[in-house]
Amino acid sequence: MATNALTPITYRIAFANLQGMGIDLAHKLLDVVGSEEQFFAMSEKQLRALTHGRSKIYRDDYRREVLQRAATEEAFVREHGIATTYFTDDAYPHRLLEAPDAPAMVYTLGQCDLESKHVISVVGTRHATQYGIRFCDTFIGELAQRVPDLVVVSGLAYGIDIAAHRAALKHGVPTVAVLPRGLNHIYPAAHRNDAIAIAKHGGMLLTDYTSQDEVQKSNFLARNRIVAALSDCTVIVESAGAGGALVTASLAMSYNRDVMAVPGRCGDEFSAGCNKLIATNKAALTTSADDLIAAMRWEAAKPTPQQLELFPTLTKEEQAVVDAIRNHGEIHLNTLADELQQPVYKLMSTLVELDCKRIITTLPGCRYTVL
Repeated sequence: MATNALTPITYRIAFANLQGMGIDLAHKLLDVVGSEEQFFAMSEKQLRALTHGRSKIYRDDYRREVLQRAATEEAFVREHGIATTYFTDDAYPHRLLEAPDAPAMVYTLGQCDLESKHVISVVGTRHATQYGIRFCDTFIGELAQRVPDLVVVSGLAYGIDIAAHRAALKHGVPTVAVLPRGLNHIYPAAHRNDAIAIAKHGGMLLTDYTSQDEVQKSNFLARNRIVAALSDCTVIVESAGAGGALVTASLAMSYNRDVMAVPGRCGDEFSAGCNKLIATNKAALTTSADDLIAAMRWEAAKPTPQQLELFPTLTKEEQAVVDAIRNHGEIHLNTLADELQQPVYKLMSTLVELDCKRIITTLPGCRYTVL
């Protein structure tokens, strides 16, 4: 198949985006054909003779289309400062490389060290309760004080995922958001500001999808394999009896990773999955940072007592926000902005400050409540 002069990165992007491509298949094909460029230069007849394969990835028209898309993608990543990391690169995360179904290429924004000594994934239900959200904040806050080189991985989804990312940002811990689509769109859109904060404050946005890939239902479960593989331990905070968090737990176990779960009350819908994992010995019980540190045998600093301010001083603006939230019990960001007649961007800075002072907490769906 004749090809125009293309760069090595174009061939790598194209090769990584062949249907069904993962690092196992990539190794096998490259052992036979020699290089990515050679794979696209050969004719369909030559490739089928060499590999004895029947897949459509050998078709001339299909490979030509993939190359064209790859050239477009290379232009996109260059324009937007997106890093491409191929499975043969030294920078490819070593933990991810251990997973047989890992992607051949990942696209990233941000400068987080994925080779950090201590990496955990924190995941759970989209329908997080205040119990789960507060646990994320306390748990990650305790780890931040005691465990050096800590990184928190999650999926930027509603509920526990975003609570974990926000807790990490709050406590100065680098966090990695693994996305189910390309970096041209943040999903869900409601977490776009969080994604920007992650990339700007020592964290990273990571995906194995290009800007041209369509969003499929399967993307969300496929994303979980990366969340599980990037970390040493996966912590399930809240989960119903079935769901993506339990899939992530199963994947983590298949990669020989540790799995821990936060117990909940019997009968609570979104503790059923965690309680079952613990009861069937598929996950170790964790109620604090101490449990995880002991289970992982990590060296950690002793906890330092914190002098908390009993009655934090609030500015006039902060007090007005607290009063408005308290009057409603729970209130949506847009409703709060309308009531206080403030632009959302200005109100957000006050809400972040109040969250840091532990006066309010964020609930799923851009809602807020007073602690």
